[in-house]
Amino acid sequence: MLTAVRTIIALIIVGGAATAGYFIANRDKDIPKEVEKAVKTVFVDEVQNGTVPIIIPANGNLVAKNRLELYAEVQGVFRSSAHDFKVGQTYSRGETLLNLDASEYYTTVQAAKSELYNVITSIMPDLRLDYPEYFQKWQNYLNGFEMSRTVPQLPETASEKENYFITGRGIFSAYYNVKNLEERLVKYRITAPFSGILTEAAVTRGTLIRPGQKLGEFIDTSVYELEVSLGKKFSDLLELGEEVELKDAAGVAYTGKVVRINGRVDQGTQTIKVFIEVKGSDSLKEGMFLEALLNAKEELNAISLPRQLVVDNSKVYIVRDSILDLVEIDPVYFSDENAVIKGLEDGTQYLAKPVPGAYAGMRVKVYGEESAKAQTE
Repeated sequence: MLTAVRTIIALIIVGGAATAGYFIANRDKDIPKEVEKAVKTVFVDEVQNGTVPIIIPANGNLVAKNRLELYAEVQGVFRSSAHDFKVGQTYSRGETLLNLDASEYYTTVQAAKSELYNVITSIMPDLRLDYPEYFQKWQNYLNGFEMSRTVPQLPETASEKENYFITGRGIFSAYYNVKNLEERLVKYRITAPFSGILTEAAVTRGTLIRPGQKLGEFIDTSVYELEVSLGKKFSDLLELGEEVELKDAAGVAYTGKVVRINGRVDQGTQTIKVFIEVKGSDSLKEGMFLEALLNAKEELNAISLPRQLVVDNSKVYIVRDSILDLVEIDPVYFSDENAVIKGLEDGTQYLAKPVPGAYAGMRVKVYGEESAKAQTE
């Protein structure tokens, strides 16, 4: 009995081992001999070499070309202005920006005028007797002398003896003393040299103003300048008077003109300052941020493509017979988004979009080719 049980157990073990061996021996038959690799679909463009304009972007802030910082040269109380002397107030050319109280100084000027008139009057009798040929000239000068107007220029002396006579009586010194006072009197009234707007107002009416004190700032709103920095290698490609496209943050376009190019290279950045004049738009404001698109030059027999397609700044993936190939190219210019390159023949297919994990020799499928073949068949 015991022997029979052992025999059965042995048979079961041998049978199980045989079954397990059979399954192990035939396990690999269900596994495919070759794993089909997935072929990626790629987008391509064909090379069409031509003339590519190289546009260099640069940016900066607008600054008024005509600016007047107002400082006092004399002392006095701020009495009046053509308009309210406040930030944002506009003035036309010739209008009074500030008028200081000059009543005390005005009397000093009038006293000097009176003294000059008296000096000239005192020499008239001597002129009539000693130099009658010069008398009428000086008499006409006195007839045209008005205390309410600026002193007219003295008559020119016709001879050396007349010059000695006039100089000896102190007429020249009295005349230039009056002219000096008149020039200073003009400084009590500051007028707008151009039409513009007040961007800074540091005083109000009734303020006692002292010499050297800053009064405000006045700018011309009709013309602005944009200062941009340009790489030294492109400086020779720009010309004075060249038109430049400008854009603000909202995408509004303006047209500027290169008016100045600095002749010195910044040692730290190796760039050159370029000044672009822009005018003719009411939407322009000082301090606005603008981007300038400078037309540096035109590159022949080249193409422009997204910069992200260029590998190691010198190679591009192309497609030959559904196989990727990495070829050398001649890079001409890189911008933030695009690259201008040369070295590819017309008709060459290159990747239009980056392919993750791409490598030379990778099999790919060009998007649209299968449907085109099906239609042909």
